[in-house]
Amino acid sequence: MSDPARPNDSVHLNGSAPLGTPLPPADLGEAFRQRGLGASSGFGVRPAVIVVDFSLGFTDPASPLGAPADAPYDDALLATRTLLDAMRLRELPVAFTTVSYPDGPHEAAHFLAKVPSLALLRDGSRWAQLDPRLGARPAEPVWIKRFASAFFGPPLHEWLRAQRADTLIVCGATTSGCVRATVVDGLQHGYRVIVPRSCVADRAESPHQASLFDMNAKYADVLSLEDVLAQLPSPDPAAAPPTSPTPLETP
Repeated sequence: MSDPARPNDSVHLNGSAPLGTPLPPADLGEAFRQRGLGASSGFGVRPAVIVVDFSLGFTDPASPLGAPADAPYDDALLATRTLLDAMRLRELPVAFTTVSYPDGPHEAAHFLAKVPSLALLRDGSRWAQLDPRLGARPAEPVWIKRFASAFFGPPLHEWLRAQRADTLIVCGATTSGCVRATVVDGLQHGYRVIVPRSCVADRAESPHQASLFDMNAKYADVLSLEDVLAQLPSPDPAAAPPTSPTPLETP
């Protein structure tokens, strides 16, 4: 006897294919929308940006944690810098995280057992430093975290409340790892969450695209950078213009 709580395999998502049948991406998105997933939560009044783990340990292809040499994170970094400069011009809040670990015992030992290459990210090491192309400013917080989500450890929620932010724009790496964890926690902390598609990156295309699709279906609005910039408030005409991105230092 079939379980009445589960849809039967003969039930069609889009009028043509039963459940379990692989669908092209466009059809899959439409199938999700027909089932009430993937609506837009939109922007609130005051956005803030968190840049997750765009440190040299992830952005420099010489790092085992970094992007492959044939698909570097350069485009995502430059897109993120464009967004950061737009936020700074409008005096909107910006913050960063980086992952690093002490030499002695620490609370993330099981995480490092799962991902041994994380041991490269030692407190104070070059690999734990932010990529200089982000142009981080002294007044912008840079928090060290030991786990995936930027909400676990760093005082991100408290900072967002102090900044009166109601919308969290998430950039960084990796899309399927720390970005996704931060997005889910952002929603669970009561924020509208936005992911600019060109401002996040991953080591491989399949988990990157799958995570973007799934986040847009359930946890965030995944938008183009142009759409995100268009939603920002108008800048103060008296604000100082942003500086140019800094080239990546030689390893």
